[in-house]
Parts: sequence; C-alpha cells; structure tokens
Amino acid sequence: MSRLVLVLLYAAFAVFIGYLSVAPRYRYADPELASIKLSLSHAANRIEDCVRLTPDQINARARRGELLDECERERLPLSVEIELDGEIVLALTATPSGLWKDGPASVYERFDVAAGKHTITSRLRDSDRIAGWDYEHTESVELSPGRYFTIRFRAETGGFAYR
Repeated sequence: MSRLVLVLLYAAFAVFIGYLSVAPRYRYADPELASIKLSLSHAANRIEDCVRLTPDQINARARRGELLDECERERLPLSVEIELDGEIVLALTATPSGLWKDGPASVYERFDVAAGKHTITSRLRDSDRIAGWDYEHTESVELSPGRYFTIRFRAETGGFAYR
C-alpha cells in the first residue's frame, strides 16, 4: 500500500512540474512593440597621453628590463546617447571597469518602442572633448512588432552597426 501511495505522489509531483513548464505563459516582451538593444564594450582614451621616450631612453630601459612606455592607466568614461525620431531616449555615462579604471566600459540597455519606421541616431564619446561626438551613426529603419533591433559598437570596424 505504501508503495502505491509513493508512486501516486511522485506522479502527481511530475504532473505538477510538467504543468509549470508550459503554464502560466511567460511573455518576455510586449508582442505589439519592438525592442531595441544596445550592447557595447569599449576602452576609451586614457586620461593622460603616453609619454614619448627618446631612442636613448628606450635603449637604457631595455637594458635594465624596464617597461618601454610610460602611460597613465586610468581611462576616460564613455558617453553614449541614442536618439529616436529626434527625441533622446537614452543618455548615459559608463565608467571604465577594473581596479584602476583601466579596462573597457560596458553598456547593455534594452527598451521597447512602437513598431514602424523610425530614424535612429547613435552617438559615442570616448575622448576628453567637451562638445561633439567621436562616433555617430544615423539610419532609417523599419522595426517589426515582437522583434529585436540590435545596436552594436566596434571601433575597429568604424563604430556603430545596426541589425
């Protein structure tokens, strides 16, 4: 008798777990809206430029086994801005990673917008300039409902890429 009760309890538990795997239905995003994702990791310029060594200094350091450059480790923060149809929807400053703030700054943002045709402008500043942007990209895109639109950044390939 006790084995039958145990089997029934295990079966009821398995049915309960099976039910939870399909219900309640989980919606990650609103199916009527489009989602825009911004994903980037970029090392901004250093706070101070590296000191240029003379050939004599380089030779002396090489003989002593010292580093061949003098650079401040700390990097500048990144400024990022996303504009959608003339309205700024995201403006942030990302601090560099690392104990000495010498690593890349990483940004991951996701926001939902109405589906349809939009003009998206992405901007990034990684230098110590006060006004203007180091990278800027504008494109007209068609956003589909329930779909993701990704904004990526790679300095090696010229900046922002949309897909």
